[in-house]
Amino acid sequence: MAKKTIADIDVENQTVLMRVDFNVPLNDQLQITDDRRIEMALPSIKSVVDRGGKLVLMSHLGRPKGNPDPQFSLAPVAKRLGELVDASVHFAADTIGDEAQSKKSALAGGEILVLENLRFDPGEKKGDETFATELAKGIDVYCNDAFGTCHRNHASMLAVPQALNGKPCVVGFLVEKEIRYLNDVIQNPERPFVAILGGAKVSDKINVIDNLLGICDQVIIGGAMAYTFSLAQGGSVGNSLSEPDKVDLAKSLIEKGGDKLVLPLDVHCGDAFSGDCNKRMVDSGQIPDGFEGLDIGEKTIAAYAEILANAKTVVWNGPMGVFEMPPFDAGTRAIAQAIADSDATSIIGGGDSAAAIAQFGMEDSVTHISTGGGASLAMLEGKNFEPVAVLDEK
Repeated sequence: MAKKTIADIDVENQTVLMRVDFNVPLNDQLQITDDRRIEMALPSIKSVVDRGGKLVLMSHLGRPKGNPDPQFSLAPVAKRLGELVDASVHFAADTIGDEAQSKKSALAGGEILVLENLRFDPGEKKGDETFATELAKGIDVYCNDAFGTCHRNHASMLAVPQALNGKPCVVGFLVEKEIRYLNDVIQNPERPFVAILGGAKVSDKINVIDNLLGICDQVIIGGAMAYTFSLAQGGSVGNSLSEPDKVDLAKSLIEKGGDKLVLPLDVHCGDAFSGDCNKRMVDSGQIPDGFEGLDIGEKTIAAYAEILANAKTVVWNGPMGVFEMPPFDAGTRAIAQAIADSDATSIIGGGDSAAAIAQFGMEDSVTHISTGGGASLAMLEGKNFEPVAVLDEK
């Protein structure tokens, strides 16, 4: 899935509309508490402005209800971007209104305009063609560098490049990297290829498990979803988080997976959701009443680490337990360490797995950390991404 990148386009004196992911956290004073998403977009941004392009940036932030809301304004983001780049950064308090259009027209080469939150207009999430046509006015080049929304057919993602009628539509460096790892590596992995899937619900990841069972050598299960598999095997799970209504689903996955599907051998459980509760290490399916599973156990850690030591490609999505709460972070930490110690190409699928890797200080010990939790899951399911499909091929 080789797509043209922004580096392939001569952008001098061209107006480039770039979809970025500036969905950063803000505190009550509307100050940015983590600017990593802005930092990660800088290579693509600098590629345009350093070569004399006129750059218009668009993004969503938070979940406004389709109308302007000051707590979700991108004004603080524009201010922070101005501190990070050696370029003039302007801000428009609308997306397709008079201010946006006039500031877009007034841009000089090497300057940046940040548009207000796309989701202040209901046309964004609806994929509205009229909204997209207005966004595309005066634009010479479209660039998608927002992987986190590549699985959404929103106006800025799909209708805008379609509205540009053959003008260059390319990926930014972030999306190019995500495609390279989450699509290309998985389509042609070095083997053994091992997937590790955790998190709370089998139902959230049924399609991922199903797809990966068809292409992986082993699929390792952890987290609370493992307790639904225990129920499917006739085990007892005490007060553990589980989905009794998904037992038949779990049974079908066990039958389909055979030896490929690797389930926990034991469980670290406690009598309360607390780090200082009474704790027990028990075999899987043997959790007593009044206790809940909160992490994989020591035998499971050893077995999973052995599998990972021999792997050549690893995909990980979802923690093994309550990684935010010692001592129930031990399983997730051990898996992270086993991946870091291996010589496998390691792909961390965003969300809680990325948060865990960061918490353990292991970001530099893995090959790739995805910037989009939901998007990475959708790609692991094997879904087609229309917003990527419409972009120019190499």
